[in-house]
Amino acid sequence: MSARILVAEDDAMQSRLIRIYLEREGNTVQVVADGRAALDRARSTRPDLIVLDVMLPLVDGLDVCRILRTESDVPILLLTARTTEEDMLLGLDLGADDYLTKPYSPRELTARVRALLRRARKTVETQPTLLRVGEMELDTSRFEVRLSGRPVPLTSKEFNILETLAREPGRVFTRAQILERVFGFERDVLERTVDAHVMNLRRKLESASEGSPRLLETVYGRGYRLADPGTP
Repeated sequence: MSARILVAEDDAMQSRLIRIYLEREGNTVQVVADGRAALDRARSTRPDLIVLDVMLPLVDGLDVCRILRTESDVPILLLTARTTEEDMLLGLDLGADDYLTKPYSPRELTARVRALLRRARKTVETQPTLLRVGEMELDTSRFEVRLSGRPVPLTSKEFNILETLAREPGRVFTRAQILERVFGFERDVLERTVDAHVMNLRRKLESASEGSPRLLETVYGRGYRLADPGTP
């Protein structure tokens, strides 16, 4: 079974070699050369697996790993020239699923990729992708939201904000936390941008709910939360 794989590697020769070997396995491969592009591409294309070099320009590979792990469970294979145990453990602690130290065999890399994909597919088979909060259903695999059975059309940013809140109903997320999880290293994004997205998201939810109790709540001075229907 083929997979969509994102390769983040700034060494052109290495990335070309990785692409050749992974495409021989029947996979579709995209290549980016810096950490910011890796974040953008991972969010827009939702790959099945990411091969991530630690030493990337613009945004360090470890920071990319840390941010992506707050947003998804996509398998991440780290490539690193750092060979100390502390460096390797740091990558795993930040959420990487496996790592390879340079220099490595392309055949070993493809074997690791196959193993991670098998593990991920078994997980998908046993874990639902549907989040339910009260009358709201959020399908993370289809990027669809329904409220009381009615579809709610959302932009990608609105969907990501709602998914962040829906994974932990009742928890208050600050604007800074939402910025990091949804926008990552887009430095020109301000906290008031979060307010604008939340305002549009709330309007769409309230329009679909037709007078039901407010689902998206503002906690003044702190941030936003999704109302937990199980909390009195």
